Amino acid sequence: MPFYGSLENIQAEIQGSNLSCVSLVKHYLTNIDNNKNLNAFIEVFEDEALAKAVDIDAKFTAKTQGKLAGLVVGIKDLICYKDHKVNAASKILDGFHSLYNATAVQRLIDEDAIIIGRQNCDEFGMGSASENSAYGPVRNGVNQEHVAGGSSGGSAVAVQMDMCAVSLGTDTGGSVRQPASFCGVIGLKPTYSRISRNGLTAYASSFDTIGIISNFIEDNEKVLTVIAGKDEKDSTSADKIYKIVEGDPLIAKKFCYYEDLISNGVADEVVSAFNMLLEKLRAQGHYVKAIPFPWQDYTLPAYYLLTMAEASSNLSRYDGVRYGHRAKNGSTFNDLYAQTRAEGFGPEVKRRILLGTFILSAGYYDAYVAKAQKIRNKIRQYTLDLFNQYDFLLSPTAPTTAFKIGVKRENPVEMYLEDIFTVQASLAGIPAISIPFKEKIDNLPFGLQISANEFNENSLYRVAKHIIDL
Repeated sequence: MPFYGSLENIQAEIQGSNLSCVSLVKHYLTNIDNNKNLNAFIEVFEDEALAKAVDIDAKFTAKTQGKLAGLVVGIKDLICYKDHKVNAASKILDGFHSLYNATAVQRLIDEDAIIIGRQNCDEFGMGSASENSAYGPVRNGVNQEHVAGGSSGGSAVAVQMDMCAVSLGTDTGGSVRQPASFCGVIGLKPTYSRISRNGLTAYASSFDTIGIISNFIEDNEKVLTVIAGKDEKDSTSADKIYKIVEGDPLIAKKFCYYEDLISNGVADEVVSAFNMLLEKLRAQGHYVKAIPFPWQDYTLPAYYLLTMAEASSNLSRYDGVRYGHRAKNGSTFNDLYAQTRAEGFGPEVKRRILLGTFILSAGYYDAYVAKAQKIRNKIRQYTLDLFNQYDFLLSPTAPTTAFKIGVKRENPVEMYLEDIFTVQASLAGIPAISIPFKEKIDNLPFGLQISANEFNENSLYRVAKHIIDL
């Protein structure tokens, strides 16, 4: 547990004159400094965070504070913060400063949250370990020899080690949920379109979402109430506000899970903990059933084909001409582009761009991208139909606990398999949350993923609150 607890506790302490925003920010800054070796933060906004804290203390005195006053937030280095660097953990954007706030960031600031720094991640969000960063790998606070998960690894470790109360990460295929699992914290991927993508550095635009990482479900939900909703700057954003609705106790819900997925390639201890949880739910009178998943063999290939194709298109804007890194020796535009990208992009980003460009080329689009899109549509329809019969879909968040740094980096396919449980929610656009199991394996945490029907985050939070106490 963090020393100061949830936002509700923090605000009560401040209002009772037992704590100030200034001392709270200093607490987090001390923890950031004490955990520099974990490489969770790329940059810390120390002076301005303290100055903002002074302003918010004055608002508490005048009783004019916003909903999130006292909440200290870190943001992943893919999310724009005006007049601050946003580099996507890549050399290609070296030195670039954002000209505006991401809509999610602006909405946090409007409710008096304090942005304390930008957090390390996989370059452009491409990875499952936060090893693919121009700033070096993020280390897990539980065991520094192990990865933090990815791509929002720095965001998860910052919450794990009490360097901030909440982090904004991004989730394309599991990049909030998987590091949340590896770090023993809570990670929400909301319904696609629930949160505006304005100011989010694009990787795969039809998948990318801003997600929320926290230690407390209540804090996670409060942040969603603030940052969710329609945004005129993002045409894909849904015209739906989010309100906290307290419901009745969780009675006789219908849960389902994929039996085959939990038996193949998943650590025995993870399967054991998962099965024990299913029995606890049955003992409480809930309906729990194993069901088939006919698209199992196609889910990961469809996800990676589509995201690589979108990455090839999105990352073509980084050419060394308009902003960011520029190669010094380019005699022609083609040479400048080629040398800039060769110097600026890391190996994993290059791999995905090249594969994406290949499958988009003439003669291959129909064979790969068109078929993958058809599979995506079928998976989405299957998933939505599933929630006509069941309330929630359960799975482990990841097949294993956090692996050691460097173990899977040389085998991309093995690394891609880390997303086996998370990509269905991304393909279908539904919300999913990772919460920690009470059990650990060799002292390493691991998570349970709960998925629900689109725009049903309220029920997702309620069931998460229930299960996390089992």
